[in-house]
Amino acid sequence: MSLVDNASGQSEANLQKYGYKQEFRRDLKRFASFAVGFSFISITTGIFSTYGGVLNWGGPLGIWTWPFVAVGQLFVALVFAALASRIPIAGYSYQWMSRLANPKIGWLIGWLSFTYLIVVVVSVDYGIAQTIFPSLFHYTETPVNAWIVTAAIVLVQMLLILFSTAWSTRINNTAVGTEVIGIVGLTLLLLIVGLVRGGLHPDHLFSMGAVPATGYFNFGTLTSVGPFIFSFLLGSYTIVGFEAAANLAEETENAHKVVPFSMWTAVVLSGIVGMFFLIALNLASGDLKALAGSATPVADIVTQTLGTVVGDIFLILVTFSIFACGLVIFITATRLVWAMSRDERFPAYRVFQRVDNHTSTPLAATILCGIVIEIVLAIFATQTNTLTNLFSASSLLPAIVYLATVILYISTRRKLPKAQGFSLGAFEWPVMILALVWLVFELSIFRDASFQTPWLYSLVMFALGLIYFVYMLVRRPQVLKTLPLEGTSVEEGPGIAPSQAD
Repeated sequence: MSLVDNASGQSEANLQKYGYKQEFRRDLKRFASFAVGFSFISITTGIFSTYGGVLNWGGPLGIWTWPFVAVGQLFVALVFAALASRIPIAGYSYQWMSRLANPKIGWLIGWLSFTYLIVVVVSVDYGIAQTIFPSLFHYTETPVNAWIVTAAIVLVQMLLILFSTAWSTRINNTAVGTEVIGIVGLTLLLLIVGLVRGGLHPDHLFSMGAVPATGYFNFGTLTSVGPFIFSFLLGSYTIVGFEAAANLAEETENAHKVVPFSMWTAVVLSGIVGMFFLIALNLASGDLKALAGSATPVADIVTQTLGTVVGDIFLILVTFSIFACGLVIFITATRLVWAMSRDERFPAYRVFQRVDNHTSTPLAATILCGIVIEIVLAIFATQTNTLTNLFSASSLLPAIVYLATVILYISTRRKLPKAQGFSLGAFEWPVMILALVWLVFELSIFRDASFQTPWLYSLVMFALGLIYFVYMLVRRPQVLKTLPLEGTSVEEGPGIAPSQAD
C-alpha cells in the first residue's frame, strides 16, 4: 500500500471515530489546502475594498495597523490549527464548539458562521463590482449596476460549484498564483515606475491626510473610536477565513497534518505580502483628497502610475483572484450547511445533507446558499455606504466566532484527543492569552455608532436562527443532546473514544 493510501486510510479512520463515514473524495493535497485559506484571506480583496475607507478614516498612516492585525490573527490561527489537528472534520467552529462545550453551543456558533459566510461572499463580490470593474471597463459605478454585476458574479460562482468541486479547486489553485503575481508584481512595478518617474511620495507613508491630528491615537469613547483604531478594519476585514482549510478537512489528504500548516502559513504570507503592497500604494498615491473621494482608489493609483494598458492587465489578474476568493468562501458556506444537515440540525436537513456522486458537491446546499446570498445582497445594495456596511459585518461576525472558540478551547481543551500533526507545546498558554487579548480589543472597535447596520444584520440573522433553534428544542430535543458517535450523550463526554482522550 502506498503512503497516500495509508494517509487516506488514517484520515478515514479518524473520521469514523467521530461517528461519520467518508462521503467526499479526498482530492485536496497540501498546496490546495493552503490555497483555500490563502484565497479566503485574499489580500487583494481586502485591500482593494478597504484602502479607500482607510484614507477617509485614518489617512495613509492607517495602513500601519496592518502588522498588528496580522500578528493578532496569527495567534488565533495557531489556536485554530491546534483544534484542526485534533478534530479534522468539516464544519470547523460548529464541530469544534459542539465538542468543546455541547451541541447547543455548537449549533449557535455554526449559525453565526453561516451568517458570516453569506455576507462575506456578498462583500467580496460587491468589491469587484464597485472597486475594479468601473475602472477596468470605464463606466460610472452606481448602486444599481453594482447590484446587477454582483448578482451575476454570484450566479456564475454557484454554477461553477454545482458543476464540479474539482474545477472550483483548480480555479482556486490558479488564483493563488495570480494573487501572488498580481500583488508582488504591482508592488514592484509601483515602486520602480514611481521611482523612475519621480512619482513616489515618502511623506505619504506617515501622513494623516485630511484627518485631524487631534485625538488621532485616542482609544475613543463609549460609543466611538479614534481614527487610528478605526483603521484596524483594514486588516480585520482582510486577514480572516484561514480556517476555511479546516472546513474542507474531509476532502483533504492527511488533514490532521496538512490543514493546521495551511492555516497559519496563509496568515503569515498574507501579512507580509499585504504590508509591502500597502507601503507601495502609499508611496505611489498622488492626490490624497481625490483618492479618498474615489470609489476605485487602488485601481486609480495602478492606472495612473503604470498606464492604462499595463494597469488593466494587472486589474484583470486581481479580478480573477477576488473572484476565486468569493468562490472559495461560497464553497465553505455550502460545506457548513452540509455538515449541520448531516447532523440533522439544519432546516430541511434531509435535502441539504445529500452529496451528488458525480460532482462530489452538495447540490441542494449550494443552491440554498446562492439564494440566501442573493437575498442578502438585495438588502444591502439598497442602503447607503453599501461596501462599508458589508465589510464591517464581515469583520464583526468572525471576531465573535473566533473569540467564543478561543475561550472554549482554553477552558475545555483537555477533553479533546491528543494533537496528531500539530502542537503548540510549551507556547500554548502564551498563544492562547495573546489571541484572547487581541480578539477582545478587535471587538471593542465595533462599539462605534457607525456600525449600527452590521450589528442589525447580525442580530436579525441570529434571531432567525433562534426560531429554528427553539423549534428543535421543543420538537426534536434529542438532536441537540447527542453527538453523532453512537448517539453519545453530551453528559458522557466530548464525543470521542475514551482511548483518544488526553
